[in-house]
Amino acid sequence: MPKETFNPPDAAEHDSTPPAPPAHALRARVRGLGPSMTRSMQAVAETVASDPAGCARLTVSALAARTGTSEATVVRTARLLGYRGYRDLRLALAALAAQQESGAAPAVTVDIAVDDPLADVVAKLAHEEAQTLADTAAGLDLTQLAAAVSALATARRTDIYGIGASALVGQDLAQKLLRIGLVAHAHSDPHLAVTNAVQLRPGDVAVAITHSGSTGDVIEPLRTAFERGATTIALTGRPNAPVAHYADLVLVTSAARETQLRPAAMSSRTSQLLVVDCLFVGVAQQTYETAAPALAASYEALAHRHTAR
Repeated sequence: MPKETFNPPDAAEHDSTPPAPPAHALRARVRGLGPSMTRSMQAVAETVASDPAGCARLTVSALAARTGTSEATVVRTARLLGYRGYRDLRLALAALAAQQESGAAPAVTVDIAVDDPLADVVAKLAHEEAQTLADTAAGLDLTQLAAAVSALATARRTDIYGIGASALVGQDLAQKLLRIGLVAHAHSDPHLAVTNAVQLRPGDVAVAITHSGSTGDVIEPLRTAFERGATTIALTGRPNAPVAHYADLVLVTSAARETQLRPAAMSSRTSQLLVVDCLFVGVAQQTYETAAPALAASYEALAHRHTAR
């Protein structure tokens, strides 16, 4: 039987508030949720992420004055970031400031300039990508990740949807699963993606990869797979984006702020590949008895191609 259309539960329907995210995940949440915020909320979020020590000392009214917003906006921003209120946000800011002072969280580097020496470009990109990976790891919901691993490990087949740079990530996941003996197909053609999604059923898995979470050519096949009863997984930088409406499981990735010389696809790809590697290793662990021989067989089959002639 097809599943009913999935609608994310309204937070107001729950009596208990989920645990606040750890302090080190704050910047990742600001990056991920920023595009979905109003301008005034973005001002609050970016201010607390860039100066946690200074903001931790401010009252709600003082932070509102500093950001040119209102106390209500500050409280709404705190709640959107996952905190019960401004008090919990201040505690997280104090913890993050302490981490930065101890050297655990390096300051964000400046943007790449058109006249930067190549050595500076390398250093800045390395720092940004390392920070993106750290932010993604900090923000990953391990319960959702474990459920995704279990679904992939036991799936009859897995279909993966992605467009552009996300398509390359989808191909990477597919080839990894194939090498441990699982059936997986990556689709970058939206027509083929939908026609294949129609064939899915309970026991199958569909994975959508879209940083924006609003790519129609990825959402449509995921919705089709969802309606057919397959377990659906979304890798996205926007946990409240449209793609999440049809995802049983959401794995949130981070990305550096987009600039002229560093499009979002660069850093989002880095974080997506981290999640893909986490999924693959988790699946290989769960299916080790069959995965290990399959990997050995693939290495043996390709060994002659790596021999110098």
